[in-house]
Amino acid sequence: MHNNDTYKTLAEATEEQLFKEKNSKFLGYAYPITAEDEVKPILVVLRKQHPNAVHFCYAYQLGAEQFTYRANDDGEPSGSAGTPIYGQIQSFGITNVLVVIVRYYGGVKLGVGGLISAYKTAAQLSLESATIIEKTINVDYVAEFDYAHLNKVMRVIKEKNLAILSQKMDMQCEIILSTRKSAEANLLAAFENLFEINLKKRP
Repeated sequence: MHNNDTYKTLAEATEEQLFKEKNSKFLGYAYPITAEDEVKPILVVLRKQHPNAVHFCYAYQLGAEQFTYRANDDGEPSGSAGTPIYGQIQSFGITNVLVVIVRYYGGVKLGVGGLISAYKTAAQLSLESATIIEKTINVDYVAEFDYAHLNKVMRVIKEKNLAILSQKMDMQCEIILSTRKSAEANLLAAFENLFEINLKKRP
């Protein structure tokens, strides 16, 4: 049974993968990312590493339930690079991932069909070389309460095996708890009779 609160992503960035087609070289890289603003710094590094490459085409997808994605042809004919790269991200069923293909031109034009095939293959090789892991979609709750109730709260957390992300212990305590989405009702039930505790979902 597949829970609807998991998603697949990369464990870590992949090693460079090389695909050659008619003297053109396509170097593939895949990275786990969690936000759009991670894309540009990665491209900056790749451009420094490959000053003589002609195109840095990429696609990324972010999100676990609502997806955002982008496919960029970086000067290749429209739809010939970013889209086939994005197609591979979809076919591997992964998210929170960026795939960049760096192209060195070898003097022979590949035509749109040839480009689509080359970018698709380079992206596929990159993702085949990746370690793909499954992660859970989690929800976080903030529990606020008087120090006097600390033992009671900790007992519930232990019994229900809840994960603590952070805790502030003072006269007023604050604990941030995390649970996978499918177990959210469990967490709420655990605290429903503890009226001294203010529990609210973290946006």
